[in-house]
Amino acid sequence: MSITSNVSLATAASHLFPKEGWAQQQQWLAAALVKPCFQHAFTSILNCVFLAIFTVTFFLQECRNCSPPPAKLADNHHHNRKEARSILHPILLDCCAYLFLINLAASVWETATGILIGWSSILVHSEVFAVLQSIGWFVIFLVSRSCNAQQQNRLKYLGLLRAWWILGFFASTLSILSGIFFSSKCKDHQFWDQPMWVVEIASFPAIMFLGTQALCSKMEIELEDCIFQEPLLSDDNRQGDLGEREPITPYVTAGIFSLATLSWLSPLLSLGAKKHLELKDLPHLAPKSRAHIAYEEFQSSWEWLKQRNPLQAPSLVVALVLSLWVEGAWNALFALINVCATYVGPFLIDDFVNYLGGRRRFAHEGLILVSIFFIAKIIENLGNRQWYLGSQILGLRMKAALVAFLFHKGLRLSNQSRRSHTSAEIINYMVVDVQKISDFTWSINHFWTLPVRIGLALAILSRVVGVAWVAALGAALLIMFINTPLTKLLEKLQAKVMAAKDERMKATSESLRNMRVLKLHAWDETYLAKIEDLRGKEFGWMWRHALVMASTVYTFWTAPILVSTATFATCVGLGIPLSAGKILTALATCRILQDPLDVFPEFIANLAQTRVSVQRLWRFLQEPELPMDAVIHIPSCVDGGATKLDIVIEVREGNFSWDSLATGLTLTGVNLQVKRGVRVAVCGTVGSGKSSLLSCILGEIPKISGTVRVVGSTAYVAQSAWIQSGTVEDNIRFGSPMDHDRYSSVLEACALKKDLELFAFGDQTEIGERGINLSGGQKQRIQLARALYQNSSIYLLDDPFSAVDAHTGSHIFKECILKYLLSKTVVYVTHQVEFLSPADLILVLRGGEIVQAGNYDELLQTGTDFSTLVHAHHEAISGMGGITSSSSRNNPHWNTAESVSSHVLNDNAKAVDQDEADEISSQVIESGQQQQLQQFEVELTDPEAPKPQQLVTEEERERGTVNLGVYWSYLTAVYQGALIVIIVIMQVCFQVLQIAGNYWMAWASPTTSGGKSHVSSRKLILVYVGLAFGSTIFVIIRSLLVELVGLLAAQKYFKGMVRCIFRAPMSFFDSTPTGRILNRSSSDQSDIDWEIQYKFGGLMVTTIQLLGTITVMSQVGWEVLLLFLPVFIACIFMQRYYMKSARELQRVKSIQQSPIIHHYGESITGAATIRGFGQEQRFMDTIINLCDKYMRPSFYTLATTQWLVFRMELLSTFIFASLMMLVVLLPPSNLYSGLIGLAVIYGLSLNIQQSRWVWCLCDVENTIIAVERVQQYMGIPSEAPLLIQESRPPRDWPTSGTIQLQDLQIQYAPNLPMVLHGITCTFYGGEKVGIVGRTGSGKSTLIQALFRMVEPVRGKIIIDRVDIATIGLHDLRARLSIIPQDPTLFEGNMRTNLDPLGEHSDAELWEALDKCKLGDAVRAKEKKLCSLVEEYGENWSVGQQQLVCLGRALLKSTRILVLDEATASVDSATDNIIQRTIRAEFNTCTVLTVAHRIPTVVDSDRVLVLSEGRVSEYDMPRRLLKDKSSCFAKLVAEYSERAGSSSSSSGGASTAL
Repeated sequence: MSITSNVSLATAASHLFPKEGWAQQQQWLAAALVKPCFQHAFTSILNCVFLAIFTVTFFLQECRNCSPPPAKLADNHHHNRKEARSILHPILLDCCAYLFLINLAASVWETATGILIGWSSILVHSEVFAVLQSIGWFVIFLVSRSCNAQQQNRLKYLGLLRAWWILGFFASTLSILSGIFFSSKCKDHQFWDQPMWVVEIASFPAIMFLGTQALCSKMEIELEDCIFQEPLLSDDNRQGDLGEREPITPYVTAGIFSLATLSWLSPLLSLGAKKHLELKDLPHLAPKSRAHIAYEEFQSSWEWLKQRNPLQAPSLVVALVLSLWVEGAWNALFALINVCATYVGPFLIDDFVNYLGGRRRFAHEGLILVSIFFIAKIIENLGNRQWYLGSQILGLRMKAALVAFLFHKGLRLSNQSRRSHTSAEIINYMVVDVQKISDFTWSINHFWTLPVRIGLALAILSRVVGVAWVAALGAALLIMFINTPLTKLLEKLQAKVMAAKDERMKATSESLRNMRVLKLHAWDETYLAKIEDLRGKEFGWMWRHALVMASTVYTFWTAPILVSTATFATCVGLGIPLSAGKILTALATCRILQDPLDVFPEFIANLAQTRVSVQRLWRFLQEPELPMDAVIHIPSCVDGGATKLDIVIEVREGNFSWDSLATGLTLTGVNLQVKRGVRVAVCGTVGSGKSSLLSCILGEIPKISGTVRVVGSTAYVAQSAWIQSGTVEDNIRFGSPMDHDRYSSVLEACALKKDLELFAFGDQTEIGERGINLSGGQKQRIQLARALYQNSSIYLLDDPFSAVDAHTGSHIFKECILKYLLSKTVVYVTHQVEFLSPADLILVLRGGEIVQAGNYDELLQTGTDFSTLVHAHHEAISGMGGITSSSSRNNPHWNTAESVSSHVLNDNAKAVDQDEADEISSQVIESGQQQQLQQFEVELTDPEAPKPQQLVTEEERERGTVNLGVYWSYLTAVYQGALIVIIVIMQVCFQVLQIAGNYWMAWASPTTSGGKSHVSSRKLILVYVGLAFGSTIFVIIRSLLVELVGLLAAQKYFKGMVRCIFRAPMSFFDSTPTGRILNRSSSDQSDIDWEIQYKFGGLMVTTIQLLGTITVMSQVGWEVLLLFLPVFIACIFMQRYYMKSARELQRVKSIQQSPIIHHYGESITGAATIRGFGQEQRFMDTIINLCDKYMRPSFYTLATTQWLVFRMELLSTFIFASLMMLVVLLPPSNLYSGLIGLAVIYGLSLNIQQSRWVWCLCDVENTIIAVERVQQYMGIPSEAPLLIQESRPPRDWPTSGTIQLQDLQIQYAPNLPMVLHGITCTFYGGEKVGIVGRTGSGKSTLIQALFRMVEPVRGKIIIDRVDIATIGLHDLRARLSIIPQDPTLFEGNMRTNLDPLGEHSDAELWEALDKCKLGDAVRAKEKKLCSLVEEYGENWSVGQQQLVCLGRALLKSTRILVLDEATASVDSATDNIIQRTIRAEFNTCTVLTVAHRIPTVVDSDRVLVLSEGRVSEYDMPRRLLKDKSSCFAKLVAEYSERAGSSSSSSGGASTAL
């Protein structure tokens, strides 16, 4: 290019800037920004820098090639990626090749020109530029092609390529625009004849395409998205470790540019735009960021604090700081960078306004100021993103550490501690309190950044207003002083809210856990009212908290106004001259200070909530644990000591008590020695201490004195079966590796093979929560199989035979105790005398003491207590001899023609052999295992038949965009949304008055110090104060309304959800783990209580602020709107693109929290079993793994938000810079410089407002998912009506208790086969009917149909001429009584457990307790009827719990009573007493009995035998016994044979004492 070109540039500049005052700037612009030499030199330097960086990176990469290449990960979306790359990547390569060739052609042209014409400086410059461009694009072409061929190297270069393309695009755009601009101004000279301009124009389309792709991250998406795919487990081609490598987040390997811009997230966002993200799509976190590292670091810090000062309890906060201080320090550094960059603008605003007023201190001052503003905003954006992302990652690690640590604590809690902290409370600690603490990491830097911000603000004010800064300081201190009592009050109210929430969650958890009992007894409405009452108390505390919170919000929204008013008033009072620059500097400082002050109320609220949560967790962590030295454990391989004597269990002078504060002891003076391989039986009456004896061996019961020593490993079978959610196989293996031979033998020994054959999925059948789809016998046998499979040294079995039928119990005892465990040490508790004689040693307990010890024969001769038990058993057996007489009593309802014989209904019944007898009286599977098997068989023959499904399925989740109806339902939940309109109006009024006050100050003040003001100083301040403080009125109204709407909406959603849950059918609870329901009623409800209203309010406020800012800025240059519109459209596009992934990530995150809650509750409930097997570490590993699964979507949810906000702020920064460039470059206008400065100070916060607007919008879309999830449970199908007013039965119904079953057909689901097939029979009033049948025969289904827990498909159940389907559920269930197999006690006291509805007097309660033989035990308690009942009734034995259930039935006194194995957990003597009580108290009632003890059933008036949902036998017992081929006769014969053999056998075993 010739020298005249430069002259032309100057000429063009002079046409553009004709005024003399701008002469220096015109020359500088022509020489710097517009001159091609400068642009090309700048581009050449960039090329050299990038080439140098690439060379170094390439060299380092080659040095690492000696290490094995990373595993090639499986590609789950190979087809989609291949298709995308086939279109996009060749275009990218073609563009690179095109740019290389065109620059190479230009280089050849310049070389030829130099050779032919001669070399000039311009020509040399052009040649160097063309050569460097050619080399650069050639290298880019090679690297891009290499990235496609070798994807394992792509991470090292793509960030560099994208930066190269983006900067090249901006440089080319600047060059083209400057050429076009000046060519239009300089008509006498065109640049199109210059070769380099031709190259620029020809290259621009390709460069623009590459730059656009780089900005949108498309190239990186298509090349990198395969790294987000997990390896396919079924890939047979994987070898060695390739299949074991898991995809790690690119965050670990990303370069500085990728980390700064968060472009490492682009592949995931691209994948989320194509499909709904699942957990498997999310790469794992870096190993150092996972839960086990966070837990170990926190645990080591906690232990170090304990060792450092053993006399002082360690501080939870200090332990967290010690474990996370490194990450916290880096986070604080980014916060400091952000704070410093934020105040660059206010510091320079005075200089900028003075520059606009005509002051010039040095050349190019305006452009330099604009550049500083721009760079500061970029640094502020970068620092802010790293600060926020780092703090949130810190919170994730903190949450994982605390969740795991609390879980470990929960597994070690002592019995006394468990009384103070129920499982619901512990879950609440994990769900709510840990979340509050982890959320506080986002605002933890406000502790020190706010004072720094205030200090910087005061420094800036002192620079422009002198000593008036003291008034600003005073105003700030006044605000702090006012806020101090509010903060303390918030903390107290938060503690009250959390305590009320604990009570509500405790009641909710207990109700959900025992929902079947509540519905059977018609107590569901009572407990629903109790929960709603507790919620009402919680709501009251939340409303008080909201009022204080609104006051805090008002205080801090007023703070900037108070500071600025105090500053200006002091200036006027002291005569300090005010100019537009000074006023705008003060306003800008206050506006910047307003942002941290705006979030300070939230910080104060979070601080109060966090302090309360920290105190709650700290108190929990200080609770006593089970002492590690309560039992001396010696490995079985150790020689010496006790092993020389072959004694594996030894208790010396042992005194134990469940309540260490009580005066009495649970076990007294225990002295016991058990040799290796000995079988020890423990017996005694109810409450004698049998289970406590096993607990003292396990170390579960607090030891007051004495020594307990155990040699070898232990396995424990609890009396109340504890079953994990999962498959049958998982429950049996219990973490041990699979040994097929041992597994098969265990199934055989525990009589489980035939049960598994009935399951559609065999041993892979998913067991519901608490074994809900298993019978009591199956649960007991599975946990017995779990113990056997562990191959332990010592087996402690707590009454494992009570829940199974006679034949199965005999089989288990023979195969398990006598054969499989022949060489093992076994201590078993039993109430069944027939299992005592084979024991080598029998311990008889009474009142917590071992009163007798010896073998069977010795105890029969010498012991009174033992003789009592044996004689009670003989009495029950002898009672079977009177069947004929008791059954042949004259019954007016009996009709021989109605008796149903097995040979009439089922010819195959005559062929029943001894093996089938095992099936006859097995328990039914609660949720229809037989129908699953039948459906499975149908499927084999009919491929179109519906496939069987597991009972528990994956948690449901919505997909795609949140339905607009969810937003609308929330916004209109309170007064149809009328208050929302008022809130918006209030905020608009506030914003208008704020802008008006600032506009007034900018317009009325003089341009420079000493200049003439438009109004007097007094009027200036008075008008500003009026406008400013007038706006605060609208703030307090808006704040109060936001709190009111939020809480009323939350209350509406809570009541709607909990009422729908309580009205749901039992099938919902059978298939839905409690953890899922608690997750919604705790975590999601907490979001609705505390979060969503603030998210909507923040979005509304930020939207109005953003509109106000754009309006003010457009007053200076309407051209800003031309920039803002496309930028706004781009922001919306990016936000939509982001939300496709963010929405699914939030849903995955919500779902992944439910398993943690479920595992928490399940493990704490079965803590004794877990400890008994020594499996604490495995369960710790499980919770840590669940935390990792939760952290993955949480991490990407947080990171993607920062990805979006960074790009939003970057775009808004360009708008702000464009505005300032317009002000500087365009000729001076008639607009007042003070108003221009006002636009600039509003522009300073544009990036913050725009990013906050997007952030709030994303927050609203993410948190609204909580409403969506709650609404899912507000649409649960309901049971039949509780009351039907027009069809209510008489008050005395039923009068006789006659039950007629007419063609009863039951089906659990439309796609499942029938369970009951047309049952027709009559149970006459006052009769005692025994019900037996094999597994899947329909016994429990029949009972459920009687209570309408499941509705019939066809047929009727008529009670005293009333069809039960025509009346309400409460009218039916309240008139029936049931004593279930699994006794249930509620936390509280004995009075509320006997009479939850409060309908009976104390005298009636004592009478019922005496009748069920529990009165003496209750009178022995200090508080009598108010005696404590702990969670799960753990301070009462299982036998006593069953007696309480009997007491409830006695109090209810209905005409129909159902006994579902009601006396399984009591001894024979107590059973006989209970049976006599039932016969006496319910002699006129209809009693339906499902029992395993033959004496319980054999004296019934009739016996019903069910088979495959049909009536097999139904007759009087004596008639069925006459037919020796009947199922019932064989069952009685087998039981009599077993009982007789036990009575005549003599133990010849030696005692170990």
